[in-house]
This record gives sequence, structure tokens and C-alpha cells, in this order.
Amino acid sequence: MNEKELTGALEAILFAAGDSMEEERLCAVLGVDTETFRAAAGRLEEELRDRSRGVRLVQMENRWQLVTAPEWSELVVRALEKRRTARLSPAAMEVLSIVAYYQPVTRSYIEKVRGVDSSYTVSFLTERGLIAPCGKLEAPGRPTLFATTEEFLRVMGIRDLSQLPPLPDIAEDESRAALRMAIEEKQESDGEE
Repeated sequence: MNEKELTGALEAILFAAGDSMEEERLCAVLGVDTETFRAAAGRLEEELRDRSRGVRLVQMENRWQLVTAPEWSELVVRALEKRRTARLSPAAMEVLSIVAYYQPVTRSYIEKVRGVDSSYTVSFLTERGLIAPCGKLEAPGRPTLFATTEEFLRVMGIRDLSQLPPLPDIAEDESRAALRMAIEEKQESDGEE
């Protein structure tokens, strides 16, 4: 299979899958090594971006998926008559941040950090697929551990957790102000979308 055919085959597989696929599986199906696969994925990603097409190729850790280009998402929502996804409340963003930065965590750890009951918020984020149970803590009662999901990476537009911004040192007043400003800017940009 030449480069052009390999890129086309990758696009066809991911389009038909409709969901993300593991890189290892794609390499096996296409009969190529990781380096050849990543070169083909890079070409496809560039083609889709350069031609202002309706889809983009995204990588989430070791998985790949075709997704709607952000500039066309509103039209897709209207065409499919889906309600716009509700924005996350500040409480949900807090819980999601705690899980993202300190995972795996228990609900009691989340509540200790926040200082309030977080049962509803943890359930809500689990139902939305942004966090998921990932095991049990070896402690009395064997509480459930939670971690972020692939859906979290997709929604946040990042490949892996290493792309999360570093946590500021909130012990310093400047860092607290910077954190407050970053949160306000994020909320404003979410309001524009």
C-alpha cells in the first residue's frame, strides 16, 4: 500500500468506526509499524486541517478518532436536532479538576479537598462519561477510585493529561489572582461558544 492509499484507508476505517480506535489495532489492521502509521496519521491530520474540511483527526493518548471540526459543530447540532450540551457548573468543574490532577481519587478525597458533599457531582460527571470508576482503594470499606476518561480528553481537546496546564502555587496571592483570572477567562470563552 502506498502513502496515499494508507492515508485513505486510515480515514475510511476511522470514519466507519465512528469512535476512537487504539493505535496498536490500527497498525495491525493496516499492516504497518508505528512509525509508518504515525506518518500516515500526520498526513491525514494535515490534509483535513489544510482543506478546511468538516472533520479533524485527533489523538487521545494511544487512540485516534475523526471528530467534527469545531467551526462546524453548531451546524451539526442543529442538523441533528440535538440540544446543546449543558455547561458544567462551577462545582462540576472543581470536581473534574480534582480528579484530573490527582487521579485516581476517592469521593471522600474530593469532599475533603472541596469541603462539601460531592456525591451528586461525582454521579453527574460519571453519567456524562467525563470520569469513571477505575478500581477500589485497598483500605477499609474499599472505596471506589475515580479517574478521567477518554471523553474527558476529547472534550478538553487534549491528547493526554500531560497537556493539562500546571497548577499554580495558590499559597501566593499572585498565583491566586492568576488562577481566578484564568477561571474567569475560561468561563467567558465558554459563554461565547
